[in-house]
Amino acid sequence: MARLPKLAVFDLDYTLWPFWVDTHVDPPFHQSSDGSVRDRRGQSVRLYPEVPAVLDRLQGLGVPVAAASRTGEIEGANQLLELFDLVRYFVHREIYPGCKVTHFERLHKKTGVPFSQMIFFDDEKRNIVDVSTLGVTCIHVQNGMSLHTLTQGLETFAKAHAGP
Repeated sequence: MARLPKLAVFDLDYTLWPFWVDTHVDPPFHQSSDGSVRDRRGQSVRLYPEVPAVLDRLQGLGVPVAAASRTGEIEGANQLLELFDLVRYFVHREIYPGCKVTHFERLHKKTGVPFSQMIFFDDEKRNIVDVSTLGVTCIHVQNGMSLHTLTQGLETFAKAHAGP
């Protein structure tokens, strides 16, 4: 069996959902009678389609999941995780403005997982560059999180941790 990370970390904006929670939508959010999630103006808010399957796959593999987001809309981001029923997947959430390195230092402190045993999915290249300096396997997400991106990421992690 290929080596698996001990912690998978996800950015939120443009990684799990196709917008910036602090500028493109209008919190607070609510679940409407048809089950859809909507913002204050009634605009429908969605995840990327394969996000629940990605998180299910990691759960099935026994890989804990955390969130690391630099958004200033902390309450809105947490509210969306709850309304989309994703909080059950996340063992830790680091959601606040600042450098992603700080998010990862706090995740390391909370979990005891070495940086080398973490995998990180983010759409922003600058976050990938910053976090990779810690020794985290970083995967650049394009067009939202998908099962294909997860599989490629886990393969990249396994190759990086393969023996001689």
